[in-house]
Amino acid sequence: MRIAYVFLGAFLAIAQSAYAEVASPPVLAPLKRQAQAAELSAQFLSRYSYKPVPLDDALSARIMDGFIKSLDPDRMLFLQTDIDRFMADRSEIDDAIERKDLKIPFAIFNAYEQRVVDRTNYARGLLKQSFDFSAQENYSVLRDKAPWPQSEAESNELWRKRVKSDWLRLKLGGKTDAAIRETLDKRYENTLERAYKFKSDDVFQSFMDAYSTSIDPHTDYFGAAASADFNVSMKLSLFGIGAVLQERDDYTTIRELVPGGPAQLSGKLAVGDRITGVGQGKDGAIKEVVGTRLDEVVQMIRGKKGSVVRLDILPADAGADGTHRVISLVRDKISLDKQAARKTVLSVKAGDATRKIGIITLPVFYEDFEAKGKGDQDYKSASRDVAKLLDELKQEKVDSVLIDLRNNGGGSLDEAIDLTGLFIGNGPVVQQRGSNGKIEVKSAELAAPVWTGPMGVLINRGSASASEIFAAAIQDYGRGVIVGEPSFGKGTVQTVVDLDQIVRNSKPEFGELKVTIAQFFRVNGGTTQLHGVTPDISLPGLSDPTSFGETSYDNALPWAQIKPANYTPADTITTLLPTLQSRHDARIESNPDFQRLLKDIADLKAQREKGIVSLNEAERRKEAAAREKRFKDRAEAGDGEDLGDDGLEAGERSLSADIAIENARKNAKDVLLDETVAILADEADLQEGMLKAATKESGNTNGK
Repeated sequence: MRIAYVFLGAFLAIAQSAYAEVASPPVLAPLKRQAQAAELSAQFLSRYSYKPVPLDDALSARIMDGFIKSLDPDRMLFLQTDIDRFMADRSEIDDAIERKDLKIPFAIFNAYEQRVVDRTNYARGLLKQSFDFSAQENYSVLRDKAPWPQSEAESNELWRKRVKSDWLRLKLGGKTDAAIRETLDKRYENTLERAYKFKSDDVFQSFMDAYSTSIDPHTDYFGAAASADFNVSMKLSLFGIGAVLQERDDYTTIRELVPGGPAQLSGKLAVGDRITGVGQGKDGAIKEVVGTRLDEVVQMIRGKKGSVVRLDILPADAGADGTHRVISLVRDKISLDKQAARKTVLSVKAGDATRKIGIITLPVFYEDFEAKGKGDQDYKSASRDVAKLLDELKQEKVDSVLIDLRNNGGGSLDEAIDLTGLFIGNGPVVQQRGSNGKIEVKSAELAAPVWTGPMGVLINRGSASASEIFAAAIQDYGRGVIVGEPSFGKGTVQTVVDLDQIVRNSKPEFGELKVTIAQFFRVNGGTTQLHGVTPDISLPGLSDPTSFGETSYDNALPWAQIKPANYTPADTITTLLPTLQSRHDARIESNPDFQRLLKDIADLKAQREKGIVSLNEAERRKEAAAREKRFKDRAEAGDGEDLGDDGLEAGERSLSADIAIENARKNAKDVLLDETVAILADEADLQEGMLKAATKESGNTNGK
């Protein structure tokens, strides 16, 4: 009874706001299967994690802190009085989970929903007034460590500044007051609508995310939807119609047609078409989906290969009252090739020669575990695809190969090992220490490497886990030059546990756990944990290491070291590094593109450290004019166009405008890649020189 009473007080406090006449969002309650899944997860995590953490009062406090932070990271929604109420139960979560009682997180989430409704309606009300942009005031954009508002009046002031900031951005983007008012009202209305669409599973997923990451940063819980998406990301395939969908103004809209998919081959769908209804089979009733959550529409459209799905379509060029058409599509296997390995070839001058550099971009270490387990000889995997690309690059007679792993967050451990084998052949790649302290050396087992020539790896702060295993092995063997930023620093191994299988449940109810089971170590005995992989040649980056990377987690495992594995490194790269570094330094010093990038990074860092934006129009126009001049100078130098800041968010422009901006960003000059290619060209040039010198020396010796 105490819990119900406490949170009833929270609702009463909120209901007394200026927007009490607005309908409250639905009150969400836990389901029996969710409470069972939480208790089952607790049993498993308390015993079988790499570093088991007991579910006690201390962990309860961390879970509570993490859950509240996930709901209100900028401390713009809850009041301090809300937080005080929540904290009364800060040490009770462990007992509640053991009792299979999830009232605490659900009560917090219901209070969160009501605060979203209350604050969003307050923001919409502010649009009726005019703002004074001559006043000298600032808006804080970094509030993650700020105190929660002490009163509704203090919260109102925060939201006044937020709305004023949104308005000023649109004003600086050239919008009229009427257009600004319409845009922001629609933006806030969309936020409001999302609050009414939350379901019980959303609350449970958020709570279990807070619980699992309180164990360690890379332990995760997957409900049914999250589990399906994880499997799709590893297989790089699904059964559906082959369309990328986006929610726009309550409509599920076609953003992209996957080449070769049923939707594209049918000729019946176009980018911008809106799906207003979905029916199953040739005769199934069509269910209206206008206003339905995107993830739910996606699940309705996906299905078994060969099955029929019928779509009620409102054409892109039709008004809301336009003529609809119903189409039938047969679901088929869709390959998500955007995440697959791909290659390009660039030519660059190095010394007296022009070098061809083959670039293989790998977004994720994917592997179709299911197909592999069934014995499919042609299952999809990252290392298999890269091997094919290397054969093609050999045919094209490239001088060097670059593996671009920027923002590759990892994936299959086996794939990282197999990929390393393409460049070293046979030998240890990574050492793995389990919770029992036993160390296992995992090796590549290719009879011979696929590529024996010069190579390198490009990494950034977003390169993690399997990416770090591969980059570290290449570095430890001296096999290639590592270029970029220090990587993420994730040195742990996870496995996925099906909770339904554990209890022999005949139907999927409880979800899956991705559990940390081991720590991996480099063949040289060190670990990438916390420190990441340090590049041989460093390049600048845009990320903030204090908020992104393993060091940003307060419960990350510490750095450690074990004995080196039995491997034989080469010293070629070590010998070349001083010359590679000096050539790199000289090149970037005279490279205007690189120097402009350094200026951009410095400006971003300064803005990040500042943590505030001015709400004075004259000051902001002065800042905008300086930025526009900088971009104009770049455009005149042939370095892309100024995309500017129109103040709009994704989905507020026309679909064609959004796609155009996305394409412009994709096609912008990649300064870091260009410089890395130049470094690899130098590497190929120097290695060829060393080979010629060694051949000449050998000839002289033989002659004697």
